[in-house]
Amino acid sequence: MICVTIQNKTLEEIFGLLENSIPSVQMAEIRLDRCPLDIEGIEELFSYSDTPLIATCRVAGDGSGTWEETESKLMAAIEAGAAFVDLEIEAPKEIGKRLRRACNEHGTTMIRSCHFFEGVPSEETLFETAERCKKFGGEVIKVVAMAKDDSDVERLMSLYDKEPIGRLVAFAMGEAGKNSRISCLEKGAPFTYAALSEDEAAAPGQWPYSKMTEKVYGERKPLPGTKILGMPSSKSFAQRAIIAAALADGTSCLGGYSSCGDNEAALKVAVALGADVTVEGTAVTVTNRSLSSPKGQGPSQNLSSLHMGESGLLTRLMIPLVAAMQSGGTLPKIVDITGEGTLPNRPLKGATEIMARFGTVVRPLGDQAGELKVPLSVQGPLLPGKNDISGKDGSQLISGLLMALPLLQGDSTIHVHDPKSIPYMFITIDVLRKFGIRIGSEMEGDEEFMENQDWSLCTGVTFKVKGGQKYIPASFDIEGDWSAAANFLVAGAVFGKVQLSGLDTSSLQADISIMDILMEAGASLSQMDETGVITAQRAPLRAFDTDLNNCPDLFPAVSIMAAFCNGESHILGFKRLASKESDRGKAILETLGKMGVGAHAEGDCLTIEGQTLESRLLKGNLLKGGNYSSFHDHRMAMALTVASLGADSPIVIDDTACVAKSFPAFYDIWGSISE
Repeated sequence: MICVTIQNKTLEEIFGLLENSIPSVQMAEIRLDRCPLDIEGIEELFSYSDTPLIATCRVAGDGSGTWEETESKLMAAIEAGAAFVDLEIEAPKEIGKRLRRACNEHGTTMIRSCHFFEGVPSEETLFETAERCKKFGGEVIKVVAMAKDDSDVERLMSLYDKEPIGRLVAFAMGEAGKNSRISCLEKGAPFTYAALSEDEAAAPGQWPYSKMTEKVYGERKPLPGTKILGMPSSKSFAQRAIIAAALADGTSCLGGYSSCGDNEAALKVAVALGADVTVEGTAVTVTNRSLSSPKGQGPSQNLSSLHMGESGLLTRLMIPLVAAMQSGGTLPKIVDITGEGTLPNRPLKGATEIMARFGTVVRPLGDQAGELKVPLSVQGPLLPGKNDISGKDGSQLISGLLMALPLLQGDSTIHVHDPKSIPYMFITIDVLRKFGIRIGSEMEGDEEFMENQDWSLCTGVTFKVKGGQKYIPASFDIEGDWSAAANFLVAGAVFGKVQLSGLDTSSLQADISIMDILMEAGASLSQMDETGVITAQRAPLRAFDTDLNNCPDLFPAVSIMAAFCNGESHILGFKRLASKESDRGKAILETLGKMGVGAHAEGDCLTIEGQTLESRLLKGNLLKGGNYSSFHDHRMAMALTVASLGADSPIVIDDTACVAKSFPAFYDIWGSISE
């Protein structure tokens, strides 16, 4: 990225530059030793700007402050939310320690810097200086020196041969070193520095921002993020709520509904179960009187099959529910479950064994061999009791059991070992609570889990379900979908800026983890208190490690992001991808390889070798465009669309209609992303 150095400006002037500069300021260094800002002004600036800001207050070299002033001003910036602080290596050790502690507490990245204004020292001195910067807290190391000729520049830039990609900012000052301010980006520097204009250079050889932007990006424009994009409702919440409403005796009203293939399939199942369903705009009304009225239009002994569309979640929810309704005599003893699209090709791992523990027989129809798939038949009853089951194949069937077991007369206890996608089990409990169903739960784990309450550290979950419960009608709004939002957030973090509405930052949705992943990678995220609008904006991106076992739907979008993060990213949960709408792990590897991105899988870990957008541009190493397959997978199609922003030619996707499964309006909203 290109960081603009701002000096000799008032607070009002700085805000004006950040909001109105053309081209837009991506990132800015605020020279607190040169700008007339008091502590209150510093707090206001670093609290309210979405633009990633570096707080710098020089004393050594070209600075004019004192170490006491430096500490006071940098501390105020850190506590207000500065993305970076730059502290010279000459600073007293105690000041460095205090500022490092503050950075750790507030999530600010510390830059330790050293400037050689008299010339480029020996290679040995340069490497010793870089080591000192690392030793004394530098998450980013900045080494800058005045160059007299090309040999000076070459010696300084040799630092990149030994320092980790993404941690070093090294370039030469002076006319001889002017081009190194751009070539450092090619070598993997997370950012470089430019002046506001020709006559506002903070150091010799500094490029004007407009000229450097043109040199690096050419005609490629960043996403402006001027339009607020509304996100669709969560289909994870919607499908659970629709089926629960169909089980309730009375009328339920669900607001914030967004139509998609999976949600429409759930509405059709609700109708098949005896509910009257009306959809008006974003409001869904579900009325079911069949439970209290023998004359109701409920399911009968003639209902021999239920169609799931293409929804794997709906299938796994309905298998236990069908068995429970067979136990109550509402459905015939054998009911077929059918589907379409990619669903018949997706194995239902573990379903036969788990349902057998509850007395239910689930078997394939026709001439199927091997693992259980749709179409299949369900033969109840569903029996209450105590069972220990594996969660290694996912949470969806367990969610179905949590919805079904309260309908039985006896109590049940389920202990889930090796749990995956844990948040989705608790989404189920949250939705059921709204419909009057109460389920107790207890999570297990080691001391680290108890301290951090991290889903990934949980080793088991026990659910206690009272029998004889009844679903009661409910009215509430379905929250926005973090799975859909992930693609737009990644686009903003890599390629400019986006603003999204309709999302709940206290959501139980597993895919809200995209926020943590983006922050781990260094993206700039903020939320407006008044409107709840979430902004994702470019910042220097670095490699990251994350575990997606609980949120595997994020894999495609996160993989594309990793391709633009400096260094080697490691993503756990790869084994969970085989039974999605495609063999998603294989699809991701094939796609990244075709794009020219280094990637490989070993065991449960996907490793991706990333480079910044700037490095790819300067090396001529953008993602390769051309014809790509979505593998008829909605999440692959959306991720490929995001990738197209960083490709060297158009990416043509063979099947984009598949996005209708979860997000039919995706391409309509995507079309407005650059407005």
